[in-house]
Amino acid sequence: METENPSNYTYMGRTFSDLSVDDDSSAFSDCNSDRSGEFPTASNQSRRLLIACATDNSDELIRQLVSDLESCSIEDQKQAAMEIRLLAKNKSENRLKIAKAGALQEYGVTAILNLSLCDENKELIASSGAIKPLVRALRTATATAKENAACALLRLSQVEENKVAIGRSGAIPLLVNLLESGGIRGKKDASTALYSLCSVKENKIRAVHAGIMKPLVELMADFGSNMVDKSAYVMSVLVSVAEAKAALVEEGGIPVLVEIIEVGSQRRKEIAVAILLQICEESVVYRTMVSREGAIPPLVALTQSGTNRAKQKAETLIELLRQPRSGSAAARPSDVSA
Repeated sequence: METENPSNYTYMGRTFSDLSVDDDSSAFSDCNSDRSGEFPTASNQSRRLLIACATDNSDELIRQLVSDLESCSIEDQKQAAMEIRLLAKNKSENRLKIAKAGALQEYGVTAILNLSLCDENKELIASSGAIKPLVRALRTATATAKENAACALLRLSQVEENKVAIGRSGAIPLLVNLLESGGIRGKKDASTALYSLCSVKENKIRAVHAGIMKPLVELMADFGSNMVDKSAYVMSVLVSVAEAKAALVEEGGIPVLVEIIEVGSQRRKEIAVAILLQICEESVVYRTMVSREGAIPPLVALTQSGTNRAKQKAETLIELLRQPRSGSAAARPSDVSA
């Protein structure tokens, strides 16, 4: 498995070990557990559940509920999933018990999400075959269940070894679809999961092939979408591969990035400069496009008013954009490739 770390970049005798943004975590809030709303609160909720939540003797109940998940009755399955979800929510000890009991069925998407909150469960959940039903939920379930499935995949992807397995399961195109067509919660959950999964190179390429750049550019262009930061951070992870750079340009990403440098917040400006720097560092063609879009004046302004990191990146990008675009200075093969 190949996980990419930001590489050193040397230009004009200056070395930059990090083209990323200092704090990307704040753009991604953790997925919340128990957001489903898909199981009505029954007035006759079993007293045994309340007792199990208040005591340590829940083993027998958990075994019965896991058995009920395999019932021939869909209603029995849903009821069992609801009770497992509540058990997992209310006691951390129950999460491990439920995972060990094998409660990883299609109707337990929300339960899996709650189980995945316990770090000790993540490897066991994945090895027990939970990825496939989560992917199936992304494809066919209700909107809320899709959001929960995306969150659960995010949790599982926090174990590095699971990232490739999730990518190879077919989850990436479905998460891209959720990013493009889901509600605001779905878009946020999908972007967070994709950000985690795309630290692996093969998942970056899968995401690009699934058409991720189109929704990312559209969301970044919509300043009122509340998705600008999240989309930009996902894009910043992707553009380390050539396929993503080409797709970004094809989808009209350069004008959007330049506009962010002009009118965006300080954090957004820094992300946009970092992305443009990655795009331009090896391509004269892309440098020319960025220059023609009018990037230099707002970059100059950023060198005077931005954060220290933004100033440094803006200065480096200006130097690249002002390089001669013909003759010996552009003779390197990497510079004439797009």
